[in-house]
Amino acid sequence: MRIKALSIVQPGGSRIAAGLKTLEVRRWSPGLSPAEDLLIVENRRFLRHDGEEDPDGRAVAVVRVARIRLFTPADMAAACAGSFEDGWLAWELTHIRPLTCGPRVAAARGIYEVTLDSPLR
Repeated sequence: MRIKALSIVQPGGSRIAAGLKTLEVRRWSPGLSPAEDLLIVENRRFLRHDGEEDPDGRAVAVVRVARIRLFTPADMAAACAGSFEDGWLAWELTHIRPLTCGPRVAAARGIYEVTLDSPLR
């Protein structure tokens, strides 16, 4: 099974899986359709350079990005954000499906594709 993925530093991915974080905030748009599934991969360190990967990621949820809009100060709680900066984009996450015992998946920068050996549960 092939699926697009996004890595998020711990504890952000777990917060998404638990339904506590319903907005992801980035400077760029993901280029996904609202009906497209996105695998959330949680890892423990920031990936700062193009091509950088972390082999210790874990799949924690499958979501959909329903809408992209400007991030506002009122979005701080939904994004579990500690600071605000103008010009960032808020990705509205819907259809959040947490994974129990999600597989290990390499974390990478941006939206990337992964191939999974078995269906997600």
